[in-house]
Amino acid sequence: MGMGPVVVGAVVGFVASFAVARLLRAELFETPPADPVVFGTVALILITSALIAMGLPARRAARIDPAITLRAE
Repeated sequence: MGMGPVVVGAVVGFVASFAVARLLRAELFETPPADPVVFGTVALILITSALIAMGLPARRAARIDPAITLRAE
């Protein structure tokens, strides 16, 4: 459920980066405008950081006993 916006953002960013790379073709030295290694690495880093950002709080919340939490309120 939390990965939906991440995937949509990655797809939109991927398409936008292709468009911007074509505009900046003259500024990219010794790098093709659509370098798949660069795009893949950036997408992998962003998706991994999103998984960690969602996974750590979920794991912490899963360790809490629901009965104790409900009694505290």
